[in-house]
This record gives sequence, C-alpha cells and structure tokens, in this order.
Amino acid sequence: MATVPSNPRPNTPGNADIASAGADNGLGELPKHVPESKAVREKVRIEAIALAKTLDKTRPLGRREMETHGRALVEKLGLPEENLGWVMVILASAFWSDQVSAVPCDRRLLLLPRCLRNSRSCKAQYDDFGLLCEDCGACDLTNLRAEALRRGYKVMIAEGSPAVMKIILGGGADALLGVACLDVLERTLDKILLSGIPCMAVPLLSDGCTDTVADVDWVRAMFETPYQPAAVKTRTYVHLLRSAAKIFEPEQLNRLAPRARSGRSGDDPIASTESIAYDFLTAGGKHLRPFITLAVYDAIRGGGCTGTEGAELAAELPDPAKRMALAIEIFHKASLVHDDIEDDDSERYGRPTVHKTHGMSTAINVGDYLVGLGYRTVGDRGDGLSADVAADILSIFASAHTRLCEGQGAELLWRDAKDKQISPLDALKIYALKTAPAFEAALMTGVRLAAPAEPLAEPMARFARHLGVAYQILNDLDNWQDPDSEDPGTGSDLLGGRPTVLWALAVEGLDEKDRERLKELVGQEAPAEETLAEATKLYRRANVFAKATDLVKKHRHRAEQIANEVPHESLRYLLHFLTDAILDRRSLSVSEG
Repeated sequence: MATVPSNPRPNTPGNADIASAGADNGLGELPKHVPESKAVREKVRIEAIALAKTLDKTRPLGRREMETHGRALVEKLGLPEENLGWVMVILASAFWSDQVSAVPCDRRLLLLPRCLRNSRSCKAQYDDFGLLCEDCGACDLTNLRAEALRRGYKVMIAEGSPAVMKIILGGGADALLGVACLDVLERTLDKILLSGIPCMAVPLLSDGCTDTVADVDWVRAMFETPYQPAAVKTRTYVHLLRSAAKIFEPEQLNRLAPRARSGRSGDDPIASTESIAYDFLTAGGKHLRPFITLAVYDAIRGGGCTGTEGAELAAELPDPAKRMALAIEIFHKASLVHDDIEDDDSERYGRPTVHKTHGMSTAINVGDYLVGLGYRTVGDRGDGLSADVAADILSIFASAHTRLCEGQGAELLWRDAKDKQISPLDALKIYALKTAPAFEAALMTGVRLAAPAEPLAEPMARFARHLGVAYQILNDLDNWQDPDSEDPGTGSDLLGGRPTVLWALAVEGLDEKDRERLKELVGQEAPAEETLAEATKLYRRANVFAKATDLVKKHRHRAEQIANEVPHESLRYLLHFLTDAILDRRSLSVSEG
C-alpha cells in the first residue's frame, strides 16, 4: 500500500507560505495564454517532464502546489506571467504520465473538443455525450478520433465535466486524456485531478468556440502513450467516489433501503409517495456527503481504499458503512425538497422540482417521507450495526437536522421581514447553521463507524463550520458570476430575497441612498436583467465580491489549520483533499471596476 507522507503538503513551502503564494491564493483567475512559439512550448514540456520526475508521486499534486511549481518554471525559463496557467497544465500532464501509462488503452477516455471540427462542412448531430462524429475525415477532429478508437480508447467529443464524471464514476474508464482550451481544462479537469484520476491534457492553441487548432503531434503523442505498469501508485479517491455513486444504483439501493411498497403497482395511491421519493433520491447530485462518510471511515481505518489495493478494498466496504452513507444523502435530499418549496425554485437536477411536478402538498409530504426513510435506514440494524453505534449516529443526524432547520428558519424570517437589514456576522451565523451541520454529520458518521467519536468531535465540528461557511459564500458568488452554477439563475438569491453575506456586505458598505435603493430592488417588478444589472453595480460599489472572496480565504485557511492538527495521518490527508476539492473555484471573476 502506498503511504501518505506525514507532512500533508510535502515538497512545498509550509501551508502558510502556500496560502500566500500567487496573487489570489488559488481562488481567482490565473493568467493563461499559450506561448506562440512551438520551440518555447517544447522547451517547457521538456523542463516539466524533468521537474515531474522529482515530485512525490504517492499522492495527487494539489492545485496550489502546482501553481508554486509552475511559477518556478515560468521564472526559470523567463516566460511572461500570462503563460502560468498553460505551464501548470503541461506540468500536470507530466506528473500523471506514468499513471496514465499504467492504464490499458481500453480503460482510457479521450476527450476531444467540438471546436476542432470544421464548422463550415460538419453536419454531425449531438446527444447528451457530445458530438456524434460521422468519421468523414474532413478535419483533425475526426482523424484523431479514428486513430484513438483503433488503439482501443473510448472517445467523447464534448466539453464539460458531468458526462465525463458519469463515465469515470460508473467504472467506464480509469484515465482521462483531454484536449481543450485552458478555460475548459480548468473547469473539467481540476476536480478529476484532485480525485487522483490519472489525467493528461493538451491545451488548444487558440481561444474561441469554432475552428480552433491544437498541436496535433502533441495530441497523438499523448494518446500513443504505451501501456506500462507504474512503479509507484498514486493515492486516489476514485474508488471511494465510485463506491458512493454505486450506492444509488438499483441493486445496492434496494438492498440497503428496500422499498416497503415494491410489490404494488406504480399507479397505486398507497405506493405513490414512496415512488416519488425514490425517484427524487436517485435523480442526480454529486453524492458528496456519502463520499465524505465512506472516506472518513476508510481514513480512520488506515486509508486502504486510496492505496494500491484500493479497488478491491472499496468493493468490500461493509453494508453498515454504505447504509449510513446512504442515510446522509436521504436527509440531504429531504432538505432539498423542502428548500425548493420555501424558495419556490422551479428546477432541480435539470428537471422541474417536486412541488412543480406534483404540487405543494405532495412535495411537503415527500420531504417528510424522506426524513422518515433516513431514520429508518439508520435504525435498521439487520446487517450488524451495533446498537450503541446506531444510537450515536442517530444523535449526530438529529443534531444536524435541528440546526439546519434553525438556520433555514432564520433565513425565512429575514426574507419575510420588511426591514432587510442584516450584518455580515449574522449572515455567517445562518450559513454555519444551514450548511455546516450536513458536512459535520457526514464527517462524524464516518468517524463513529470506525472508532469512538468523542476525541474527534470538536475538531470535526470546527472544520465543518469553516468548510461549510466558505462553501456557502462560494455558492453565493457563483450565483452571481458562474453560468454553470446549479442555482436556478444568476442573481436568484437577490430576486428571491434571501439573506446572503453579499447582501450584508453591500448594506454595510453603501451609503444611505444606495442602501435604500438596493432594498427597493428586492421584489422589483422590473425585468430581472435590469434589476440584476443595477444590483451588480451597487455590489461593486461596496466592493462586495472582493470582500466575500477574502472571507472565503479566511475560512479556508482556518479549515486547513484545523486539518493540520488532526493526529490521524490518512484523515489529515483527506481533510486537505476536501478543502481543495470543495473550495477551489476559478469562477470568481466579476470585475470590481
């Protein structure tokens, strides 16, 4: 089994130094322009390969570590700062090349961009997994695809991570090779790299969405990487991610939480509530909380599922651990049904919300049913979960449930109040109640499944609080700035009158006239575009986005400090992974100008 170094950030400066490395601590946009000269690009690749050979290959290389090494390469080669993002992609590919080599070609996925096609002549159609190439031979895209298929690769011509992650987490591929512009590579590959999935990439030479070009010889060299077992296995969470996803597949779900009405017809009114609830439970989501529970359980027990025998050990995770991981997602889904009602959201997981489809009363009842199903899932000890462990986990869930309701209640009271005054501190208190308890419950459930909970209760609660607050602030920023956000629409928090820290910072930072105007915008009859444009100007005037980003940095830093104090080596590594995976966002790009 590969071991985790005792220092959670080896081969880099200390955590405090890393936190200050770079202009934005890994939270903002990096400069990313491709060097124009092919000779310069080749020189960078040679230097990156040499540097990668000196790095610790037993664990994934964090993004901020990658930035530190990338800046060193930029300085060494005398490159302009604008090449940093590109250099980091080249270095990441060099780092993972040995692990990609260790994956047979028929277990590799090649991701090609649609923009490489000849837009003037291409008549190919699209489906959910991208372009349906007709192999006409009229462009580099179709030729590269044909060559990769002959070598046994799975090939997708698409952009964006959902379909890619669906294939990887479904067990369809064990390595990813991508060609895309630098913006897409950041959005698609960052989380994949952090998870420890072997990954290489070739950036496109130009921006734009049509008729782009790439170093085709680099692309060919990348997918011609021969199969050769690696001497060192890089630690990976992909097996645990897959285990969390598989819990929601029919076979495991029916075993872990069997339907009580499974023998009844689908149009039977007695079975309808169960049917709607299970349909929503399996409708979508990242399954982040179940993964956290399984990963913490594994970490306390030594972290075997992330090592050289990870696939086999993850497949043998006991049913009680999977059942508790399922329960945490059931509770989460129940809260989403009720949240969608309270916020009158119209869409969830790319389809109408439960109350829009089935009506308000039925949706409330379905949410209540999921709460009951969660407690039933914890209380069913038929597969060997001891009574004391079950009781402790029930207490963990009950505490998280009540605190979440307190936070949601405070938000609803503020939303319905005439005076929209709220301080940033009060907004953060609401965040700590609404978001942190679910993270804490996922963490502590994993701890209690493996060991007594008391020694880790206090640091896990503090870690979850800072992680949850930073996560919620990032969601708020995404709600204004990220078109790919899961929220129903950009700026929907303001249109819905929700108390966010962005609002609180604006109220605090504006003069009386602007403050009163901002309050008038909530519930405004004017078109949403006009309302949001004016609100954005006011937010910028109060320097809201920069202040919110600083808050993310502060809470992230505190979470990392707590992680460093955890005595369990594998758990400490996991907490740093969660901080990186959950809080690394490059979408914070609203200009303060």
